[in-house]
Amino acid sequence: MPVSEDQTTPLSPQDCLVALMVAISASDENMRTAELVEIQNAVNMLPVFGEYDVDRISKVSNLVYDLFAEEDGLDALFGLIRDALPERLNETAYALACDVAAADGHLYEPELRMLEEMRYELNIDRLHAAAIERGARARHITL
Repeated sequence: MPVSEDQTTPLSPQDCLVALMVAISASDENMRTAELVEIQNAVNMLPVFGEYDVDRISKVSNLVYDLFAEEDGLDALFGLIRDALPERLNETAYALACDVAAADGHLYEPELRMLEEMRYELNIDRLHAAAIERGARARHITL
């Protein structure tokens, strides 16, 4: 489902997943190449994105950037996510965000705060969140 220019058209569930990945990457105001590659790989490889139009990534990214430029933009983003993301995909969304955050090998304070906000907004149980975070850390560890 496309995002209209006036941002009134709801996002698809896949758009929500992309939006959260972009949001975690942009949270520290420095989108690193490793994070962008992680987003692209997730969209290209994961079954949840099987029918997703990859050209939507730039449109959804622009929506996130536009919302981040507004005073209550983060609240607006989470409102859109709540309206369009099925609850059964909340842990998937958090796992994808954790993978993007861990992709460059460093977690910066703004990313940690954004992950905390995502845990709250997506209603991720603390124990489940810890397991998801541990898995992301294990997948992105370097020698």
